[in-house]
Amino acid sequence: MSSKTDIRAKEILRLLLQHGKTSVEDLTAALAASPASIRRDLVRLETQGLVHRTHGGAMLTGRAVYEPFRFDASFQVREDRFAAEKQRIAHAAASLVKEHDTIGLSAGTTTTLVAKQLQNRRGIHVITNAVNIGMELSSTTNVDTTLTGGAMRWAGAFSLVGPAAIETLNMFVMDRLFLSVTGMHPERGATMIEPEEAAVFRVMVRQAREVIVVSDSSKMGMVSPAIICLPRDIDLLITDDGIENDTARAFETAGIRIMTV
Repeated sequence: MSSKTDIRAKEILRLLLQHGKTSVEDLTAALAASPASIRRDLVRLETQGLVHRTHGGAMLTGRAVYEPFRFDASFQVREDRFAAEKQRIAHAAASLVKEHDTIGLSAGTTTTLVAKQLQNRRGIHVITNAVNIGMELSSTTNVDTTLTGGAMRWAGAFSLVGPAAIETLNMFVMDRLFLSVTGMHPERGATMIEPEEAAVFRVMVRQAREVIVVSDSSKMGMVSPAIICLPRDIDLLITDDGIENDTARAFETAGIRIMTV
């Protein structure tokens, strides 16, 4: 599935989470897409068990929302396609964490896997704006976890945003930040879809001594609407070996170290 289709499917789910049901006509107007494209999207989402198609539209299934980013169609697709790669990335990221480190974990699918890798570590302070990461780490007393305040702006989202989240982050200096992105480009840098989320991530970047992007190769060369930070602010990119050689060289030319796993 293309990135454009991923984004459109995510927006369909977001609208359904807000309203419960919708029509092809309403989705066509809201997303500036053709009815045929919307119908194909709904077929894919129904195949994934996320929606029920109805006459002229769709409604959410009754399945539980809480699994990490269950509302996110692009996550559902990549979960199967890049599961092994994401696990390798998370393992490599967790291996960089040292005893007594204060680390930041932005909201995201790969950073959630990093958190799971850290559950049995000791002497680590984790700061995160992700409710689901806080829940993952709540099962252990080994890791000192600070969850920012903030608002959950989107139904089903786990990312806390807004002034309260930013104020919490301004209280800390992080030894290293592990950053999830929806786009990583050698000229545009790290980007996200939601501007409010990107604003929180920018503060995390500012408060970190070392910024490490953790992202599978499907995000490489992609640009999302909201800028988190420029290439000069990124110290290390951990990705899988599916990254194209030309793209890897472009990141290195931009001053970003790359670790492929």
